[in-house]
Amino acid sequence: MASHFGVLGRSRANVQSTPRSSVLELLSHTTPTTLRTQMTTQDKLRNIAIIAHVDHGKTTLVDAMLWQTGTFRKGQDVAERVMDSMDLEKEKGITILAKNTAVTYGETKLNIVDTPGHADFGGEVERALTMVDGALLLVDASEGPLPQTRFVLRKALERKLPIILVVNKVDRPDARIAEVVDEVYELFMDLDADSEQIDFPIVYTNAKDGWAALEEGAEGEDLKPLLELMLERIPAPRYDEGTPLQAHVTNLDASPYVGRLAICRVHQGTIRSGQQIAWCRADGSVQRAAVSELYVTQGLERVVAEEAGPGEIIAVAGIEEVTIGETLADPADPRPLPVITVDEPSLSVVIGINTSPLAGTQGGDKLTARQILSRLDAELVGNVSLRVKETERPDAWEVQGRGELQLVVLLEIMRREGYELTAGQPQVVTREIEGKTHEPVERLAIDVPEEHVGDVTQMLAGRKGRMEQMVNHSTGWVRMEYLVPARGLIGFRTEFLTVTRGSGLMHHVFDRWEPWAGELRTRQTGSLVADRRGQTAGYSLMSLQDRGRLFVGSGEEVYEGMIVGENSRSEDLDVNPTKAKQQTNMRAASADVLERLAPPVRLSLEASVEFVREDECVEITPEAIRLRKVELDKIKRLKSSMQRAKAPAR
Repeated sequence: MASHFGVLGRSRANVQSTPRSSVLELLSHTTPTTLRTQMTTQDKLRNIAIIAHVDHGKTTLVDAMLWQTGTFRKGQDVAERVMDSMDLEKEKGITILAKNTAVTYGETKLNIVDTPGHADFGGEVERALTMVDGALLLVDASEGPLPQTRFVLRKALERKLPIILVVNKVDRPDARIAEVVDEVYELFMDLDADSEQIDFPIVYTNAKDGWAALEEGAEGEDLKPLLELMLERIPAPRYDEGTPLQAHVTNLDASPYVGRLAICRVHQGTIRSGQQIAWCRADGSVQRAAVSELYVTQGLERVVAEEAGPGEIIAVAGIEEVTIGETLADPADPRPLPVITVDEPSLSVVIGINTSPLAGTQGGDKLTARQILSRLDAELVGNVSLRVKETERPDAWEVQGRGELQLVVLLEIMRREGYELTAGQPQVVTREIEGKTHEPVERLAIDVPEEHVGDVTQMLAGRKGRMEQMVNHSTGWVRMEYLVPARGLIGFRTEFLTVTRGSGLMHHVFDRWEPWAGELRTRQTGSLVADRRGQTAGYSLMSLQDRGRLFVGSGEEVYEGMIVGENSRSEDLDVNPTKAKQQTNMRAASADVLERLAPPVRLSLEASVEFVREDECVEITPEAIRLRKVELDKIKRLKSSMQRAKAPAR
């Protein structure tokens, strides 16, 4: 088995390694973990989470495990990344919802939980980690640990979970395995890991080809070394035979046949189908309920079970109003478990009904405030990291979440379900700490070609970014780490990709709360705003395209207050995109001159939310995504802007 300290002993260029003696000295001063009481173990069961940064190969590794443990028969037609079940997950190539599967290796059942790698879906990660007894930390052999790696690892270490480091994609031509392992070690030290957690085993994998090896540079044949290591290093579930039933609800699902399903981890006792149980609710009350159906996971399927013992991950039907964090217990001795807590939201967006003149004409069938509020309430049941608050308007609500991507995914799901709505500019959620306003600060990691370093540095300086580290790997690429106010990153991605010509990579995660940083310089451009309703004409768009990018093409329906393009200057400009060329019987001198209308820029929902300013919003319908002013009437917009100018600064 490859030990971590063996790898640290190797010398390497440009990377500072910690001597073994210093490591042992540090470990000697680390507080040991509290010794557990002697309990019975469920030796034929393991519960394991796979945690990693986005796109480091979690779901691909689970695919390989499913194939090699015989879950799929030979020749079976199975989709790639089979655990990505949502359409959005397949389109974006990321995991959004935590999902569990089960494989059998030898005589042991392995419950494997695939978690999201994006911090915006951190609520899923935190709930998933309450179900497991250990974790595989996947790290890309070239990219190394990134901000989301820090986030998911911090959550695992807080729960005192043993870690197995999996260095994935070791076949990459730019792999730097030894350096990456040392970077992971430094990350463990930064996160105050204890001596047991730091002494982690290492396995090297190529998830795409389905092999693992315990020695750096060796090529394996299958995943057997990894599976054996999981059995050896991940502890079996422990329980006390004398303790009554305790099952913690960590997730929710739904079945068209039996209704709501509570996904639980059985911590103590045994639960049986048809059994009467005590339902310990989040408000402190205890009610009687019955288990109408009991399911366990086998492969990707849920199968009916008569009973499930300690350590098992189950799905329970029959309790329609059960929510996340509640406990299913013994009615004779109900002992509720602590309610699951997650990090507080750091970003918000105002969601309201669609008030545009084109509302109801774009394929949506859910337009009313009651329908939108009902959908938001339903989302709160299964998503513990979201908050919904009322606003001054009865038809708009402030939805708070972990980040921009989480909120955009919610909007996209609602759009596909037939809702028509509007979404404003994302705003940071502030806190009052010792009488001062504090705002969230993000840790930003950027990988860019060397020639773009100056441009990116200048952009972040205007957004109050502070450089923490810059590393040149001598490959033509530079990695920079910044601390940036969260509001400074709103709309940054689009500008960043433009400056780096699409080659730059960026990832960020919440780091801390800091005092309000003052005014930031974000979007430098204004908007081209239609001043009347009608159909756009190519003749007018031809003259407008010289002023900036256009978001609409010829023959499209527009209305007053709708944003039809981006002005290259900083101020907004009211324009008439419907003006057609006057027809005469005289031949124009320029008739033979060929003029081409540039194709319009079609912004995605995510890019649209990033683009809008404080007085703008996104109109979201099943058939179209438009940008518009919050106040459509020009005169009222002028009055509102004058009032904002007179308002005192924060």
